[in-house]
Amino acid sequence: MVYQSFLIKYAEIGTKGKNRYLFEDALIHQIKNALKKVEGSFLASKESGRIYVQAMGSYDYDEVIEALQRVFGIAWICPVLQLEEKDFEKIKKTVVAYVDEVYPDRHFTFKVESRRADKQYPVHSEQMNRDLGEAVLKAFPETRVDVHNPDVLLRVEVRKVVNIYSLMIPGPGGMPVGTNGKAMLLLSGGIDSPVAGYMIAKRGVKIDAVYFHAPPYTSDRAKQKVVDLARQVARYSGPIPLHVVNFTDIQLYIYDKCPHEELTIIMRRYMMRIAEEIARANDGLALITGESIGQVASQTVQSLASTNEVCQMPVFRPLIGFDKQEIVDISHKIGTFETSIQPYEDCCTIFVAKHPVIKPNLERIRKSEEHLEEKIREMVRTAIDTAEMIWCD
Repeated sequence: MVYQSFLIKYAEIGTKGKNRYLFEDALIHQIKNALKKVEGSFLASKESGRIYVQAMGSYDYDEVIEALQRVFGIAWICPVLQLEEKDFEKIKKTVVAYVDEVYPDRHFTFKVESRRADKQYPVHSEQMNRDLGEAVLKAFPETRVDVHNPDVLLRVEVRKVVNIYSLMIPGPGGMPVGTNGKAMLLLSGGIDSPVAGYMIAKRGVKIDAVYFHAPPYTSDRAKQKVVDLARQVARYSGPIPLHVVNFTDIQLYIYDKCPHEELTIIMRRYMMRIAEEIARANDGLALITGESIGQVASQTVQSLASTNEVCQMPVFRPLIGFDKQEIVDISHKIGTFETSIQPYEDCCTIFVAKHPVIKPNLERIRKSEEHLEEKIREMVRTAIDTAEMIWCD
């Protein structure tokens, strides 16, 4: 069957009160953006708690479904057959024709679930269920009714038009991007940070990203890898401005002036400082990292407390309680895993100490940072002012 309409169902948005329309409008906006990359013309609209996508001509069904499955806020995508005429005999014939085309193998159990949103319609829901079920059984005797656990749940909604559908394709859930402010993702070339960005975007947060580049110790291929990861996350989050910060001079200065076992923590603290300043300049309200407790030396509770100390913004760590396999599973799901494992190292791995401190003493870290006071502020300012911005969509 060639569907010209899709009913878009949301879940969490339905719990909103008087401002629900703002979330619905944001979802429609994100749907339109997602479908811009699909060949064809589409109209997205809403009507009394329902959002519809109408195909205005020919299109690729699989491409549309794939695009909609990346729009946060969508719980279910339902290809629907819409009938303008509300004559009940016409509805019965159309339902039978729908089953005939969608289910060539009729050896299934089914249930009809009707809703009469148009309360002026003369046939009540229970009567519709009985009469439509009878019509299907008469046309296809090999089917059976099962009201408790049917193979096929056939839905018929009488609204401004009649919606007939049975397929429900899961969407990604969450909240529409842009409904919960903006945050800055510290994006490396690893597995974790792209997943962290995806998870926070799923909560409706607009994502910017910052990447710390260390030429010539990290290559252009490493930088391109991060750009590719940002573009892959952007398929879900919408366009991501990626700020590429040259971190080489700062890293070498820290390497020269500070105890080597503290290098990772002190470098991380300056990354957070820089990311926060760039975020603030771009209306960001929080930072996002891919840290998980105990995964590496810089992610012990003591280390996280040390890096947190330099931030005034909240730091979102959506992976904090995940084990590595759980993170890997999500990276496979969103399509970032193969890019993340490409063997191009980032600046954190190039300058890592052989025996990094895993329980840093905050007073000692502050004392070590005093050795940087002569030049570090100027170097940080230069790194921020010379950052390259790459638009990833």
